[in-house]
Amino acid sequence: MAHSHDHAHTHGTAANRTRLLVAIAIIAAFLVVQVVGGIFAGSLSLLADAGHMASDLIGLVVALVAALVAARPATDRQTYGYRRAEVLGALVNGVVLVVVAVSVTVSAVGRLVTGAGGEAHEVLGGPMLVVALLGLVANLAAMLVLRGGAKQSINMRGAYLEVLGDLIGSVLVIVAAVVILVTGFDAADPIASLLIAAFIVPRALALLRDVVRVLFESAPPDTDVAEIRDHLLGASGVVAVHDVHVWQITSGSAVFSAHVEVEPEVFASGRAGELLDELGGCLSDHFDVAHSTFQLEPAGRAEHEQPHHHR
Repeated sequence: MAHSHDHAHTHGTAANRTRLLVAIAIIAAFLVVQVVGGIFAGSLSLLADAGHMASDLIGLVVALVAALVAARPATDRQTYGYRRAEVLGALVNGVVLVVVAVSVTVSAVGRLVTGAGGEAHEVLGGPMLVVALLGLVANLAAMLVLRGGAKQSINMRGAYLEVLGDLIGSVLVIVAAVVILVTGFDAADPIASLLIAAFIVPRALALLRDVVRVLFESAPPDTDVAEIRDHLLGASGVVAVHDVHVWQITSGSAVFSAHVEVEPEVFASGRAGELLDELGGCLSDHFDVAHSTFQLEPAGRAEHEQPHHHR
């Protein structure tokens, strides 16, 4: 079972690297178009979206490097391997997203204040609309490429969320361009920029929250530790379960350890190995825990351990 899981993870990591390479090519190719178009049209929202797309590109490159590092095998020093590099990649993505959102907000507010003072900034709605439509297509293509790996890896999810945010940004720029073309209301451009920033922040904070959970070795959010304990207690011969720990090496890679007190008959009959297989299979099948470690102990052993073990 462990071999099968490792093989699946290796295959998934290789597929994620390919996804990232394709997405990087798409984003990099369009970034130049968007910057030139934003400058030509005088559009802050296009430049804001280009800044977000630049952060996407940085994030995708970081995600690719993290995926390459995470694929390295475990060593005597790095006993779990380098898979947590994916989490560090997601951390960089989250920070970059926050920085972009703050920068866009400051620029948009500055332009709105300037406009309110009578110094309107002319925006060319036509070129702005064309570039925004091309951006929509590019982001849709990148999203479709990345979507397959977003559920298995926090690193890939960070990359996917960045491109999703940029897709929303392209839609907002399109709306602003249409408003400018129809009404001549140039303030629609910085307003769209503020909306882009507003979409970026919650996703960035959600990603950073997930990173913190992993780095603080919190139990996965969808894991009920009490339910796992009760499930293990249902195994024949098990009388108590304590010193329970559940954490994640990276997203989707839960690790479990526990001390399991068993009846004397389990040791006397030589059934310890069979029980370990049963407990490990239970966690793998019912709770999607890939790596579990159990310390089998005679009943009553918890009384001789340190108080902090009795959980």
